[in-house]
Amino acid sequence: MTEELKVDPKQAVGQEAELAAQNMEEGTEKTPEIDVDADYEASKQYNVSDIDKNQTGTGAAAANTPNEFRQMTKDINSPANP
Repeated sequence: MTEELKVDPKQAVGQEAELAAQNMEEGTEKTPEIDVDADYEASKQYNVSDIDKNQTGTGAAAANTPNEFRQMTKDINSPANP
């Protein structure tokens, strides 16, 4: 889904943005096309970290169980640890 960028120099923040918007209105500068679907698909590659894509990450995620955290809390708060 490609969308057209609507420029308005009055809404531009900063001189460079205002100048660019004016140039786009006048046609001296090309208005960029926005392809939401392509941008979304490209963003998916950043959604998962490299460690989560391999066996090490899967094992680390599986090791973090609530029972381990409960035991760690008991160990820290036990009377033997002042």
